[in-house]
Amino acid sequence: MEDKDLMEKELLIIKGVCDLYLHGTIESTTAEVHCAFKDALNTSLDIQNKLYNLMAEKGWYKTETVEQTKIDNVKQKFSNQ
Repeated sequence: MEDKDLMEKELLIIKGVCDLYLHGTIESTTAEVHCAFKDALNTSLDIQNKLYNLMAEKGWYKTETVEQTKIDNVKQKFSNQ
């Protein structure tokens, strides 16, 4: 398996972990549990950010630049609601 494929899978897994920890943080009923989930979430977000940056640096995670007019149109659309 290629490095790119492994990193894509790892990035998907860490995104899922972040989602679980986020919901654990939101739904926790005690301060201790909330802090534990929040700490785990922050650690996972740091890992996700490092993976993303490495993949972007290698050209494995491409993003598109959007025209400013399109961004302005979306802002306008949702600010009117």
